[in-house]
Amino acid sequence: MSRERLHLTVAAVVFYDGKFLFVEERDKVSGKLVLNQPAGHVEQDEDLISAVKRELFEETGLKLSPSGWLGISQLKALNGHQYVRVNFVFEPEQLPAQFAPQDSDILALHWLNPTELQNNSLPARSKLVTDAIDCYTSGINLPLSLIQQRA
Repeated sequence: MSRERLHLTVAAVVFYDGKFLFVEERDKVSGKLVLNQPAGHVEQDEDLISAVKRELFEETGLKLSPSGWLGISQLKALNGHQYVRVNFVFEPEQLPAQFAPQDSDILALHWLNPTELQNNSLPARSKLVTDAIDCYTSGINLPLSLIQQRA
């Protein structure tokens, strides 16, 4: 596989008041509306935690810090690209009164429990979305200290 087809991404699994935060976006391949966690590519010279905090802010307007992580997921997409995704956990005790996407690609924010996600008219963007929820609900929550940062 060529490096141009390998993508390092991060995702924010935000859990608050019994529900998970999802962003509504248009899938760039199918053109359909889908649900995803706030997620995106790690930029050049960016560490994983900075990347997920940036993506969370850009896609939701929330400035939060992760409390843990769920591990690494991989997906070979229909476009032939391989995505490696690091899923981070955010469990805020409270949220600001108002917050909104900063990125015009995000059409709406949705708070859903796993059953509501499964029964929603909008599908999950990929299996990575539901796998992250399954990891969280099964009790996986790795300490951030397992991600070693070297200068």
